[in-house]
Amino acid sequence: MTIHAPWTRLAALATILRNPALAALVVALGGCTSSLLPKPAEQPALYALNDAAPAASVATAPRPAAAAKPTLLVNPPRAAAGFDTRHIVYLRQPHQIEYFAFSQWVDTPAQMLAPLIARAIEGSGAFDAVLLAPSAAAGEMRLDTEVIRLQQDFGTTPSQVRFTLRAVLLDSRTRRVIAVREFDASVPAPTDDPPGGVTAANQAVQRVLAELAAFAAKAAAAP
Repeated sequence: MTIHAPWTRLAALATILRNPALAALVVALGGCTSSLLPKPAEQPALYALNDAAPAASVATAPRPAAAAKPTLLVNPPRAAAGFDTRHIVYLRQPHQIEYFAFSQWVDTPAQMLAPLIARAIEGSGAFDAVLLAPSAAAGEMRLDTEVIRLQQDFGTTPSQVRFTLRAVLLDSRTRRVIAVREFDASVPAPTDDPPGGVTAANQAVQRVLAELAAFAAKAAAAP
């Protein structure tokens, strides 16, 4: 039986090829089998926050010639519950956070913001140096920030992206709070989808960073 099995299979194949109906059935069954195979998982689209927009000039109060500018140490931003994630947040109902299934940030917004904050404040010229923590260098002042929200709200038309950041400036030596402020910006999205939300998010971030730089510069110039 084993010796004649190949000939038996060849005879069956010849019979199928002579019968168009049987041949069509074999092709159909082959197509069904391939359709049952698992499909590769769809990869999410990745987006970033950046500082591509030109930084706004920040007017600083004049300092006496002999006065040295302070050094600022920028701590890594924290994030409120629900926003410490790479998922892009949106709302359809008030207070109900949802995440896009196939769109994500390349990193958490808090992590992406750290270098953007440092560069924005450095551009003000109010500090001798702006350093990201952890750093071996010491700074006279320290900046703590928290992302309160970064979300696309579909409760309006067009949808709005809202970014809220809380900032606390401290004296590094005495741990005294120098100034506290909450910044908030809302920007309409050009399109009601994740790419439109990302565009609006970057604009909102730039507005807040410009205000944050002015806030830090004012504190640095205070006697």
